Amino acid sequence: MTVQEIADALSLTVVSGQSNLNKKISGGYTSDLLSNVMGQAQAGNVWVTMQGHQNIVAVALLVGLTAIIVAGGVEPDQDALRKASTEEIVILTTPLTAYEVVGRLYQLGIKGE
Repeated sequence: MTVQEIADALSLTVVSGQSNLNKKISGGYTSDLLSNVMGQAQAGNVWVTMQGHQNIVAVALLVGLTAIIVAGGVEPDQDALRKASTEEIVILTTPLTAYEVVGRLYQLGIKGE
């Protein structure tokens, strides 16, 4: 699936990286512990988190993540949005809980590695 297909299926709001919505997602990962994401997530994954600070963009770049879904109604801060815009990182937001997002991604066929 592409980022756009997931955004449509889950009614996610695109807040950054609009030019990369056609990228394919290879799997998913969820965690709020940044060091865990750096060590366990795979390039091409979509990452579900409740973090909204600029370090999420740095982690996405380091790992090569396709997109970040910020769950729970959390809005990324301005520094995160500026950094994501500069680096063309896709950030999507949703009022859904992280638990609900992961369940729906799994139903769509997005599995963990």
